[in-house]
Amino acid sequence: MLQSISLSKHDWSLHRKGPADQARHAEKVKEAIKGNLANIISQEAIITSDGNRIVKVPIKSLELPRFRYEFRKKQQVGQGEGDSGVGDVLNPGQKGQGKGKQAGDQPGIDYYEAEITIEELAGLLFEDLGLPNLQRKLGAEVEGAGIRYNDIHKVGIMSNLDKKRTIMENIRRNALTGHVPVFQKVRQEDLRFRTWNPDVQRETNAVVIAMRDVSASMGEFEKYITRSFYFWMVRFLRSKYNNVRIVFITHHTEAKEVDEETFFKLGESGGTKVSSAYKLALDIIKMRYDPESWNIYPFHFSDGDNWGDGDNKLCVELVNKLIETCNIFGYGEIQESRHSSPSTLMSAFLSIQNERFIPVTIADKADVYPSLRKFFARREG
Repeated sequence: MLQSISLSKHDWSLHRKGPADQARHAEKVKEAIKGNLANIISQEAIITSDGNRIVKVPIKSLELPRFRYEFRKKQQVGQGEGDSGVGDVLNPGQKGQGKGKQAGDQPGIDYYEAEITIEELAGLLFEDLGLPNLQRKLGAEVEGAGIRYNDIHKVGIMSNLDKKRTIMENIRRNALTGHVPVFQKVRQEDLRFRTWNPDVQRETNAVVIAMRDVSASMGEFEKYITRSFYFWMVRFLRSKYNNVRIVFITHHTEAKEVDEETFFKLGESGGTKVSSAYKLALDIIKMRYDPESWNIYPFHFSDGDNWGDGDNKLCVELVNKLIETCNIFGYGEIQESRHSSPSTLMSAFLSIQNERFIPVTIADKADVYPSLRKFFARREG
């Protein structure tokens, strides 16, 4: 009697559908965050945090594409020649969704908050940035965090036993003593152990000179933009480079070197004499950072309000001196309106015809991200 046999095949892809959908969703969230970095990184909750918190990023609802059917008789969707032309808007935005505190009669767009750590956000922000024109200098050797097993000793712990070398030593000893050259009768003298040494790496020295205008003309907006830029700059440098130093300088009519905490928290007062910051930067370079041994990157942020044309001309002279010894010089001018005319200081700087002088204008919080990308785009020296 013949027995019936049934064959079946399991579709194991169904078992992987959950993780696959989860990975796809995570990738979509990542793409949405990357596409909105300019607005995300300037959030006050991030800038005023301790740098270790989890932040919530609002993202539009990530729906899969699908067909929507309309059942109302007056708006049937069909197929035909139609009367539209090239360039016609087929689906204008709906009116009446409400704006601000004003009520509306149409549904809104769903948003949800994705949680992301500042470290993850920094990884997205810095993935293709670097110190421009970075050159090999006469830097000192520094010990890296790792170790290398690059030496062999006759004594050691058994967990570091080098089996291959132990076998070779045993065979060699047997051959030299007249025995058959095979692996047998292991003795203490045959044992070989791997030992480690510190992983010494030669790194290129670099110093970044961060200059901040703290005069009374720097209002809340200017102060916030300056702190926002330098917050991300410091995180970028410390996450990508082990051997980089940062010098912090504040100035009004006088300049002084300060520590990091003072640099970010110092209030604004007094007049403005920008040349004082550039003179101090040159003095620090001369005393501590020989250009033959250091890559040097000065950055300065100000509202461009400076005391007199005489100091503007002096600033141009000093910036040209800095450019002679520095990899680049970055100047950021903060304006509360995109339609504002350049300050007298920026107008004076426009006479500098050197590709290592990089000026930017910031008129909105969203301009911080493009400024970072412009200053730290990789360039060859």
